[in-house]
Amino acid sequence: MAQVLPAERDLRRVIGDADGVGDREVEGLGEQELLDLFRSMVLLRTYDERSVVYHRQGRIGTYAIFWNHEAMQAGAAHALEDGDWIFPSYRESAIGLLRGMPPETVLSWWRGHPAGWWNPEDYNLASICVPIATHVPHAAGLAWGKKLKGERACAIVFFGDGATSEGSFHEGANFAAVTRAPLILFCNNNQWAISTPLEAQTRAETLADKAVGYGMPGARVDGTDVLAVYEATREAVDRARSGDGPTFVEAVTYRTAPHATADDPRAYIDQERVEEEKKRECVGRYEGYLRRAGILHDELAASIRSEAVEAMRAGIGAAEAEPPADPGLLFEHAYVDPPASFGSDLDELRRILGG
Repeated sequence: MAQVLPAERDLRRVIGDADGVGDREVEGLGEQELLDLFRSMVLLRTYDERSVVYHRQGRIGTYAIFWNHEAMQAGAAHALEDGDWIFPSYRESAIGLLRGMPPETVLSWWRGHPAGWWNPEDYNLASICVPIATHVPHAAGLAWGKKLKGERACAIVFFGDGATSEGSFHEGANFAAVTRAPLILFCNNNQWAISTPLEAQTRAETLADKAVGYGMPGARVDGTDVLAVYEATREAVDRARSGDGPTFVEAVTYRTAPHATADDPRAYIDQERVEEEKKRECVGRYEGYLRRAGILHDELAASIRSEAVEAMRAGIGAAEAEPPADPGLLFEHAYVDPPASFGSDLDELRRILGG
């Protein structure tokens, strides 16, 4: 019978600074893999911080901040193989960077430029999903398709705690369980669905408890512990590949930044809690782990950060060098037989935009 194991009700941790029991190692991760995880987290952190500045300068529109969510994204992504598929929400907008996507592509997406769209098959990365939970059935369907074809690949779908209140989540989770699809349902539980706290979302003791109703296991991890995230996701991936079906992973953290740049959380959030959580943010926690293990030193850390800054500098330059998009793209592929009014509508749009 599917269940959330009693031990899993407590958050799984590998980095020992939070509970005082000491660090432990994750089997199969050598020094190079541990440093690669750090590089990924630093790249994501740099992207996020520069994007907030980019927004404040008026160079992109509203931006969904993911500061202190990097451990969830990097830990989960590194547990996958290149042939596995990722279905991101807006909170994971930059996860394509970990698949080799240029920063300018994601930056262009936030700028509303056509250069910000990609062929999903180029990176095995679905389009960024803004509507809440609507991509969960898509991920379940793709995973089921991989199973029907006898392929090795699995899929992971990222969503927030608020998504577990949406019908699409329940339909996708149930479908994946019934078909035993090789899917990892990865819930970023940062305690807030914009301004709605978790206790107003569910009466379940944990979000991982929801897995029981669908006949799949549920795991709970410290969302700021990249190694715990990696370990739990890798176990879910192994389960998926063995034909045992989907797994629900609840990564627990606390949102320390606004929901997005259009949000002012001072009206609803506990600022003292935010300041406490910032003291144990995920990049710093992992850096401390690597230093205690003798793997990371000042010079190497500075070099990794410099590489990330340069990648973002080049990405911003490339995104802003894109020529203005042709407004005619708005009218293409909308209808098989476009209405006659489209011609005059496009002319009027060009006039409004100044040519």
